Amino acid sequence: MEIKLTTKPKSPIIIEGFPGLGLIGTIVTEYLIKHLGAKPIGYISSTNIPPMVAIHESRVVQPLEIFYAKNKNLIILHALTDVRGMEWEISEALSQLCKTLKVKEVVSIEGILGQSQEINLFYYTGNAKAQSKFNKFKATELKEGIVTGVTAAMLLKTKELNFTGIFAETHSKMPDSKASAKIIEMLDNYLSLGVDYKPLEQAAADFEKQLQGYVDKMKDASKKTEDKAANYVG
Repeated sequence: MEIKLTTKPKSPIIIEGFPGLGLIGTIVTEYLIKHLGAKPIGYISSTNIPPMVAIHESRVVQPLEIFYAKNKNLIILHALTDVRGMEWEISEALSQLCKTLKVKEVVSIEGILGQSQEINLFYYTGNAKAQSKFNKFKATELKEGIVTGVTAAMLLKTKELNFTGIFAETHSKMPDSKASAKIIEMLDNYLSLGVDYKPLEQAAADFEKQLQGYVDKMKDASKKTEDKAANYVG
């Protein structure tokens, strides 16, 4: 996996979210990019990533694109591709990015399977200062649970990194805008991002529709590729 950057911010915070339950990581990072006016400064590439891209506003959107919000010294890693099978590879790339930029903290966004109809939020951190911040607004610490994917791989690197995980319960495999809105609210409390909450859920719902369109197109493109391969063989 290769990291390509056009600029190298000094000691930023990284927020990363990958497609998973409820597409929460993708919805949250998309919202933050729009809200904070973050600009693309690079991407992560790999020959293991399926050769598909999204085109938005006449611009090619990289499957794993790196954005930077200068006014917050915040890097946002935005993922539109399925990364199953690449979790360890991506975690290694993120670790390298952290070393290169001397990152202060990695904040990982993840959806987890809900046990009730309510949307509950949880956090995990091994940092005392971070825990103190969460305690101030009475956030719930994740004490028992199963974490998978890139977040799990990153958790196993907590000795190398200052890592924080923020989790929202979701009850559907479909994009979950409400759970994503709750995550953004917690992020605002934690990082003081200055989020305008009035249009929050509507904006999240709009992104949900847009992202569902991306997902449908990618599934269609993937099926066509598989059909072509079958024709070659048959």
